[in-house]
Amino acid sequence: MTASETTATAAREEPDRPVVELDNVEIVYDRHFLAVQGISMAVDEGDIVALLGPNGAGKSTVLKMISGIGRTERGEVTRGSVVYDGEDVTNGGANEMVDRGVTHILEGRRVFEDLTVEENLRCGLYRGGRRVRFDEEDYRIAFEYFPQLEEILDLKAGYASGGQQQMLVVARALIHRPRLLLLDEPSLGLAPKLVRDIFETLVEINREENITMMIADQNAKRTLETADYGYVMENGQVELHDPADVLVDREEIKEFYLGTSGDSSRYTDIRHYKIRKRWT
Repeated sequence: MTASETTATAAREEPDRPVVELDNVEIVYDRHFLAVQGISMAVDEGDIVALLGPNGAGKSTVLKMISGIGRTERGEVTRGSVVYDGEDVTNGGANEMVDRGVTHILEGRRVFEDLTVEENLRCGLYRGGRRVRFDEEDYRIAFEYFPQLEEILDLKAGYASGGQQQMLVVARALIHRPRLLLLDEPSLGLAPKLVRDIFETLVEINREENITMMIADQNAKRTLETADYGYVMENGQVELHDPADVLVDREEIKEFYLGTSGDSSRYTDIRHYKIRKRWT
């Protein structure tokens, strides 16, 4: 085997580097409140990763520190590191992370209510306050996955339905052409059919556009069905992590997140505060 062939073989055998990796990260707000402690996680290229856990577990905090938004809320990584695409971006700013291809969809369908749907979409063409391009082709990706938006371009976004607003914020994010898409509670307040449609569309986007995703959502069943890998957080720590198809069969997940446990004699009367003791 020649030297060039040996190099090519080694490159093929070398595992892909994670898109984003957190190593023993501690996150503090206002220099006093410890929100996340000692978490480690990795998100591989092209994967969908689920973040599960109760309210206050630290899911949103993790996403905000990856995207840089946490810095605007007086959050700081005080220990450990956040690595994106092989580079240390610990405590990086939001504009920097957008320029690096990270787009964050916040909880609560954050549309500009007084702007039309089209004007909201145009906001996706701006990075750090500057327009990076404008071409009708930029809308293609939005209308391809959410054709309904093309029919309501002149409607004020505040008058759109909850489902349409969720489509709009995802479509606006896609116009950024992100490499990593962070979604916080995309199913919040939506009817079951709309939740199914949104998650099915996210899978399609992930596969067709090769956009890596992290999804934090209370709908554990739908999120695990969508994801390749999952992390379960509680009290600012990672308590469980496994491939999604393995995690969904864990008895703890069935009992406390899916409500499908068959072992009622063991789990029905267990109080929530005992979860961590059993998991660790």
